[in-house]
Amino acid sequence: MLRRLWREDAGLLRGLAAYRRHPHRRELADPPVIWAEGSARLLDYGGGGRPVLFVPSLINRHYVLDLDEGASLMRHLAGRGLRPLLLDWGWPGPVERRFTLTDHIAGRLERALLAAPSGLVLAGYCMGGLLALAAALRRPDRVHALALLATPWDFSADPQSRGLSRLLPGLEPMMEPAGALGVDALQSLFAMLDPFSIPEKFRAFARLDPASARARRFVALEDWLNDGIPLAAPVARETLGGWYGANTPARGEWTVAGLPVLPGDWRKPAFIAVPARDRIVPPGSALPLAAAIPGAVTHIAPSGHIGMVAGQGAEAALWRPLGDWLTGL
Repeated sequence: MLRRLWREDAGLLRGLAAYRRHPHRRELADPPVIWAEGSARLLDYGGGGRPVLFVPSLINRHYVLDLDEGASLMRHLAGRGLRPLLLDWGWPGPVERRFTLTDHIAGRLERALLAAPSGLVLAGYCMGGLLALAAALRRPDRVHALALLATPWDFSADPQSRGLSRLLPGLEPMMEPAGALGVDALQSLFAMLDPFSIPEKFRAFARLDPASARARRFVALEDWLNDGIPLAAPVARETLGGWYGANTPARGEWTVAGLPVLPGDWRKPAFIAVPARDRIVPPGSALPLAAAIPGAVTHIAPSGHIGMVAGQGAEAALWRPLGDWLTGL
């Protein structure tokens, strides 16, 4: 037993050291900005086809969808003739740290929709899917179709995730000075959902050829994971207490600007991508959302939460199926 633990610890240390000394750094240049407000920007990846506006999570950098050379959902879709637009929420300043979810959705996201071409597809990833759904229901005049990728809905599906809400009282003193839940605290919360995966992934990285494409992709994703964004305290209270604690979305009790967010009210095309091996948004949380939207196309991707959008198999798992659906609209 001790020898096995020593081997595993040694492998973990080798993986961490290999990651720290790996030379790869992201060098992709940002595309043009067509709208900006406060910390937020709307990036335009070009292409002459139907516009598709992607909404990422509020706690991770937008560029997971434009990760690296050959690892970019945005550039893949632009290459298929679509016009991808990517919302970068940016680092929250003093104004954004007072935002509620209503401020983000009925305010900043809605104004980004007005700045974008009409008749677009609104696509949300992870937490961004909930924001996109609420915005589409508010402005169906601007949105032709909806794509929700690894989007949680029924938070009762994972008792471990629901336990995050019980930590909220203890997080209040941490949020008070800066008006936000910091990056380190957020990373710790989500690490609790699958604590054993972190050492295991570094042990696996230690066994890779550092010059391989797989090693480069690992480094790009790990750099992105370590480049998080603080979450405004009012939003942290709404999400941890309301979504995770009270399961307000699935209970029909989550409201934006006073109106409930009801997926059954969406009557236009919808594409729901559910990663089969997702530990952050288990299929049991995402599938009820697909069932609640009339006529939604449900795509089960053979991947995990992040792998579906930016992993080695992302092109087959999501990029091509999503692109096929988009071009067929």
